[in-house]
Amino acid sequence: ERTGRDVLTMEWIDGVKMNDIAGLAAAGHDLKAIATNLIQSFLRHTLRDGFFHADMHPGNLFVEADGTIVAVDLGIAGRLGKKERRFLAEILYGFIVRDYQRVAEVHFEAGYVPRQHNVSAFAQAIRAIGEPIHGQSADTISMAKLLTLLFEVTELFDMATRPELILLQKTMVVVEGVARTLDPAFNMWKTSEPVVGDWIAGNLGPRGLLTDAREGAKALLALARQALDLAARTDRLSREIDLMAENGLRFDEATAQAIGEAEARHTRSGRVALWVIALTLIYIAWKSL
Repeated sequence: ERTGRDVLTMEWIDGVKMNDIAGLAAAGHDLKAIATNLIQSFLRHTLRDGFFHADMHPGNLFVEADGTIVAVDLGIAGRLGKKERRFLAEILYGFIVRDYQRVAEVHFEAGYVPRQHNVSAFAQAIRAIGEPIHGQSADTISMAKLLTLLFEVTELFDMATRPELILLQKTMVVVEGVARTLDPAFNMWKTSEPVVGDWIAGNLGPRGLLTDAREGAKALLALARQALDLAARTDRLSREIDLMAENGLRFDEATAQAIGEAEARHTRSGRVALWVIALTLIYIAWKSL
């Protein structure tokens, strides 16, 4: 009875809205723990699953009695491929450990910044963004603002707009704001490091290399299974190209007939048009007499 043409209701939620700070405190919830859980869950969804809720304003977020965070209304959702997830993780981790050269290299490796630009110059531009945030208190450092500045700098280096990254950045602005509402001294970087670091270790370290090797082996096996069929197709195509070079392009009977009929229609239409023009000229000449 709660599902209609434009609304799919999957389950009932009993909880306190996340914008009800007084209600959360009255229910005995640890606001700092909720803020940490919110950000880490968002990053895990983004990096691990490549799928994230893209409308995480506090009205869409509830906290159940046991502290579980429930997000509703997935009318807007974002997806990231493995390439984009690696790009995001390495960028965030690069800023965390202040490895701006690596952040710059990731942009080039992903193909987001054209090769005619200089990696070192790009790294220097990124350093100008990252260095001022270090040494500041946690409550003044915004990851979302940093990403915004990063995208502005990349425009100077001809980086094409990535809609999925813009959607992610917009969502991060919102979810980071919710976390700071719960905990004004919230440390976004310290909270993010375990999730980002774990993803990098699992996907870009030895475990990641083994996974990539397994996926590559599967792809090679699939290709090997198709090798005979691909060889036969290639051989047939080669023979047909040789015959075409010797004898010219030939159509089958149905195609030739269709072309002939089309030409006949075109010829008949041309003749009718000439008769119409001729009759019109005769009429004009007769009227002028």
